[in-house]
Amino acid sequence: MGTALVYHEDMTATRLLWDDPECEIECPERLTAALDGLRQRGLQQRCLCLTACEASEEELGLVHSPEYVALVRRTQTLDKEELQALSKQFDAVYFHPNTFHCARLAVGAALQLVDAVLTGTVHNGLALVRPPGHHSQKEAANGFCVFNNVAIAAKHAKQKYGLQRILIVDWDIHHGQGIQYIFDDDPSVLYFSWHRYEHGRFWPFLQESDAHVTGQGQGQGFTVNLPWNQVGMGNADYLAAFLHVLLPLAFEFDPELVLVSAGFDSAIGDPEGQMRATPECFAHLTQLLQVLAGGRICAVLEGGYYLESLSQSVCMMVQTLLGDPTPPLLGLMVPCQSALESIHSVQTAQVPHWTSLQQILGPSTHSPEGKSLPLLAESPTCEAAEDALSPLQDEVYLRPTPPICTVVALAVPGAALALPPGVLLQEESASREETEAWARLHKSLFQDESLAALRKILCLLGGILNGQVRNGVAATAALATAATLEVIIQRCLSHGAQRLLCVALGQLDRPLDLADDGRVLWLNIRGKEAAVESMFHISTPLPQTTGGFLSCILGLVLPLAYGFQPDVVLMALGPAHGLQKAQAALLASVLRGPAGGRILAVVEEESILQFARTLAQVLHGEAPPSLGPFLMASPEEIQALMLLKAQLEPRWKLLQVAAPPPGPCSPIA
Repeated sequence: MGTALVYHEDMTATRLLWDDPECEIECPERLTAALDGLRQRGLQQRCLCLTACEASEEELGLVHSPEYVALVRRTQTLDKEELQALSKQFDAVYFHPNTFHCARLAVGAALQLVDAVLTGTVHNGLALVRPPGHHSQKEAANGFCVFNNVAIAAKHAKQKYGLQRILIVDWDIHHGQGIQYIFDDDPSVLYFSWHRYEHGRFWPFLQESDAHVTGQGQGQGFTVNLPWNQVGMGNADYLAAFLHVLLPLAFEFDPELVLVSAGFDSAIGDPEGQMRATPECFAHLTQLLQVLAGGRICAVLEGGYYLESLSQSVCMMVQTLLGDPTPPLLGLMVPCQSALESIHSVQTAQVPHWTSLQQILGPSTHSPEGKSLPLLAESPTCEAAEDALSPLQDEVYLRPTPPICTVVALAVPGAALALPPGVLLQEESASREETEAWARLHKSLFQDESLAALRKILCLLGGILNGQVRNGVAATAALATAATLEVIIQRCLSHGAQRLLCVALGQLDRPLDLADDGRVLWLNIRGKEAAVESMFHISTPLPQTTGGFLSCILGLVLPLAYGFQPDVVLMALGPAHGLQKAQAALLASVLRGPAGGRILAVVEEESILQFARTLAQVLHGEAPPSLGPFLMASPEEIQALMLLKAQLEPRWKLLQVAAPPPGPCSPIA
């Protein structure tokens, strides 16, 4: 269905008319830089471009009072001195004769995007707007924001379409207190915000921005504040916040729509945020959100004041919304101590309200090695930001996209299988000589049928490794699954793969000759007890509840996968794997991120017709189906997960969900 880009050039019309160092960073170039980036990289041309229309005053009234709307309307007739005097009545705001028009266009763009997504015209999209909105309140402009674009969009979705559960993710570096106030007692809107806080010493200097504020009345637990108490938070910190706070709550909440207050002042180099998250981080965050709400995501631009970082981050998000593979995340996946403390404070505040946190929150057995990061220089063109951003031009944006996205390879010719649009059925096979050579090399007893399946798999794997195919699904003969995996692993390593993640489900034992040299991370999810043979050879039981399964994926599989940073992911459904289609789809979908979409899913022939279409859909970019009602993990499932984490945390830092206890702690060797 595609991705919408909603914009109107009139939104560049407002500009500060007097000297005000605080407000001058909110300038028209923010929009033009983002739009230029999208055009230069061919992304705008791939979107359904919609021209924004003004929201009606009735639509503004979904959130704002008639008196406030009238006040903003009056700015159209004020002179410069009158505009400046009115602006001083609010905090960090400037008005312009075109403010009313531009602000109505910003709201209108958000509403058009919601309409396009909820009517099925597009699957997702971005409203490229200014002025931003998440600080504005019922009767007040605030923090460059005039009308609350995202809050009005949420009210509109509830009123026009009857939605009952809307998730708002605010990754702007400032607390969107306006959204929080509007939905403070509303359990139909789950509002998540991370923001620079520094124990209340950063704008907007509000106690209600802290973690202990969780909402009022029926809305208790539906306001989730994650305060960053130091600058320098990076990719690992943002990812940990998603894995250990946002996503567990979001899956339990089960939203029908995701609205993103997409502020990119949380990206590296921005003078407001002083954080270190690189633009590709926002591609991964976006992809993680795409597993929610059937992939219905409406992103609305908020802040972002370092134009290069803003432009690249917007492009990364749009690339992901379009279905492109995510680029690799840069840097070590080690959350810093301050981030862990913030995450733990949120979990502690929210645990009375959320079953998902009750089952995962526990004392951390090990002390983290993550250290507090030094401050970034305040200049938006600091060397640290330039050094991090400059390689992206060639290494990320200009990387060729595989000519073929997703391929299904079946051993039995002509098997009845209705493939999704855009997914190809592989006709070719590897040569018999090559296949038999691999079979002999690994001393595997392949019969004619299993050799035919292996020929198909090797051909598909070659396409993935050579960059001709992004990912695929293949059938393997039941009696040869383990041997086939051994061949695939050795084929990947011989082709130059540096790190291969193998997620094996069911009764599939680790190959005996699999070296423990860090090149292969073997994770077996099966019915046996939890076991850590080494930091690269791990087994865990398959949880039987939705809560247990989600904790396994979010609390174990993804932290390991992102910490390992694989080149290729191998997902195998072996004998007695026990997965339902929705579970397999979710697992395949989230594993697209860590390896840039390079996944080979191998399924035994007896299950291939049941799973191939579903796996192909999610590998091709569709959202996975819902897992169904949330059921809390059993005590046994929780215990198994905690046991594994206790043993694995010294090596895999993204597993940490709690900061160390106060007092001196010794680093782990």
